[in-house]
Amino acid sequence: MSQPNIILYGAQRCHKTKYYQSYLDNLQLKYSFLDVEENEAFAEELRSLYNNRKLNFPTITIGNKKLRNPSDNDLMKWLKKQELV
Repeated sequence: MSQPNIILYGAQRCHKTKYYQSYLDNLQLKYSFLDVEENEAFAEELRSLYNNRKLNFPTITIGNKKLRNPSDNDLMKWLKKQELV
C-alpha cells in the first residue's frame, strides 16, 4: 500500500505554514510544499478545494482529506488514521 500524498498549501512568509513544515519535518514525513503566493497554478489548485474559491492557507491534504489550519491533535489524528505515524 502506498503512502497517501501529504500536500501543504501555504506561503513561505506565513508563520503557520512554517510551523506545519517543521511539524511534518520533525515526524520525518514526506510531503509536498506548494507555495500559493509564488505559483499561480498552486493557488488555483488550492482554490479548487473550496466552494468559496478562497485562498485558505495553510491547508494540508492527506490523501483526499482536507485540513484547514488544523490543531496539532486534529493533524495527528489524521496522520494516525492514515497509518503515517
